[in-house]
Amino acid sequence: MTETPQPFRPLRVLAAMSGGVDSAVAAARAAEAGHDVTGVHLALSANPQSFRTGARGCCTIEDSRDARRAADVIGIPFYVWDLADRFREDVVENFVAEYEAGRTPNPCLRCNEKIKFAALLDKALALGFDAVATGHYARVVTLSDGTRELHRASDMAKDQSYVLGVLDDRQLAHAMFPLGDTVTTKDEIRAEAERRGLAVAKKPDSHDICFIADGDTQGFLANRLGRAEGDIVDESGAKVGTHEGAHGFTIGQRKGLRIGTPAPDGKPRYVLDISPVTNTVTVGPADSLDVGALTAIEPRWCGTAPTGPGTYTAQLRAHGDETEVTAELVDGTLEVSFKEPVRGVAPGQAVVLYAGTRVVGSATIASTSRTVKTPTTV
Repeated sequence: MTETPQPFRPLRVLAAMSGGVDSAVAAARAAEAGHDVTGVHLALSANPQSFRTGARGCCTIEDSRDARRAADVIGIPFYVWDLADRFREDVVENFVAEYEAGRTPNPCLRCNEKIKFAALLDKALALGFDAVATGHYARVVTLSDGTRELHRASDMAKDQSYVLGVLDDRQLAHAMFPLGDTVTTKDEIRAEAERRGLAVAKKPDSHDICFIADGDTQGFLANRLGRAEGDIVDESGAKVGTHEGAHGFTIGQRKGLRIGTPAPDGKPRYVLDISPVTNTVTVGPADSLDVGALTAIEPRWCGTAPTGPGTYTAQLRAHGDETEVTAELVDGTLEVSFKEPVRGVAPGQAVVLYAGTRVVGSATIASTSRTVKTPTTV
């Protein structure tokens, strides 16, 4: 089925404006296209700071003011909606609980699922809006039968479809990504913002985890979960060091291990396994991170769920490369096998399946199967 050009129909659009340049340009483009646009800034922090720390954090008072000024320049109404309680419950508390269980969550993906395209979208629809627009780089394609598909952005360097892989067909029907068809550099987006008179044109992009403004994830988790000394062991079970809490580690981590005993081969060691029950972290060589298959739970499909085994490409991290896989839904669980071993796959992260540029769906990684090492012959 092919994409069908749709006749223009002006919509009532609620533009989520974070205070950054991408969301401001997205709102401006939606308004320029002829839609009836209203800007909204989501207050997601219960105790917002006055200023951001450089490019870290978001949802500060400064961000709210920047979003309001952008809306004034665009000439659209603007509101601030307090979703701090929902954000704390659905994103922050989930983030802490996942680390406590030894998994590595993706809070951006969770926020898109639970906040921007659930809480925000539901409220928007209840108020009579037709769509929610964001500054994400992705494309929504309308087919000849009227159904919609989520696709990668035209510019792969800026593609953000991975963190949108949790959207279902109902949410896609009300999603708008005005930047998704843009094959431009970020400098050109900033230049466009400057031409439009938007003061956020030179504002640094936010990065890392928005609710951990100083970037110290281990410190944030230690404050929430406490510190509990445990053992760092090698693959044989021999103790090689100690730590202050297994929740401070993630699969594939190399830095910050503070291992006193060097590896026999002198090479770096990586986190291979995290056991919250015994508060133990297992480390080993890089090749022990190789994974040949995984099992994922809670699948969400951007359209109809696939039937039977299929061949896809998969992305395992927000900025990761694609890898060829076969995948099949078995009794509600997604079973994925890799054509070539991949390294450092962490339970708790999302696996997002693609058919070409189309996002098929996503699921949360529950467990992995490591490749069997071939014995070295002498």
